[in-house]
Amino acid sequence: MSDFISILTHGRRLQGAVKELSVEELETVADKLNSIIDNRKAKELEQQEAAKEKNEKLNEILAQLEAAGLDVNDLQKAEPAKKSTKVGKKRPVKYILKDSAGNEHKWTGIGRMPKVFKAELDSGKSLDSYLID
Repeated sequence: MSDFISILTHGRRLQGAVKELSVEELETVADKLNSIIDNRKAKELEQQEAAKEKNEKLNEILAQLEAAGLDVNDLQKAEPAKKSTKVGKKRPVKYILKDSAGNEHKWTGIGRMPKVFKAELDSGKSLDSYLID
């Protein structure tokens, strides 16, 4: 315990520590302490209500398990559902360009345009000429 708390919780030591304070100062300290006590009581009440709600929900879930003919042990034995590793579908290729070396360059038409396509467009060709039907 710190010195402050030991003085605060011991009657005679507290009285000796505050003997130089005026009545107004003591009342101010008492008001502050009462405010702290009220806040602490409110917090404890909220925690008790939250615990009560949690217990009620647990009881409801247990009742639902009983109604379904299941036991808590059945939940522990059950395997969790596997999450899909596939995030999204791959976008279809929209444009294909064959360069002079015979390499195919594919582009979905989304995002930054590849340099090969950009060079062809700069030379005067149309993007529609590389469109897949």
